[in-house]
Amino acid sequence: MNRILKLHKKFNAYPFGQIFFSKFVARMAPYFTTINPIIEEIRSGYIEVSMKKRRRVENHIKTVHAIAMCNLCEFAGGIVTEATIPKHKRWIPIGMEVAYLKKAKTNLTAICDIGNVDWDNIDVLPCFVSVRDTANVEVVTATISMKISDKKVKNK
Repeated sequence: MNRILKLHKKFNAYPFGQIFFSKFVARMAPYFTTINPIIEEIRSGYIEVSMKKRRRVENHIKTVHAIAMCNLCEFAGGIVTEATIPKHKRWIPIGMEVAYLKKAKTNLTAICDIGNVDWDNIDVLPCFVSVRDTANVEVVTATISMKISDKKVKNK
């Protein structure tokens, strides 16, 4: 089991474990803490993560700012990749294509399902993310391209 999934299992054994786990994971790249993401569900190849619409993430027209939604998408794609990738591989985002479909006027939920990946035969992993509002209306879609490579072997 991947280290992220092990941590999830460990945190979830305690009250408020989901919230503490989400905050812990978001601090891996501190910029993610600006949207205060909450991981609602995570398993190998799948993540569902939410964020609240609050003043801190709003734009001038009182909807969720485009970059906050991009941050949510990158968080979802990155964490599901990290939770799924084998120990001998590494990843880094190399591109992101985003479509803003509707104004985001409510709390949001992002879902990324990368399915079963053949890690030994992939150079770039496309992570498709769908972001929906509380009425289940899709407001943003994003495809984040993750460069996949072998970890460098450390000389002893």
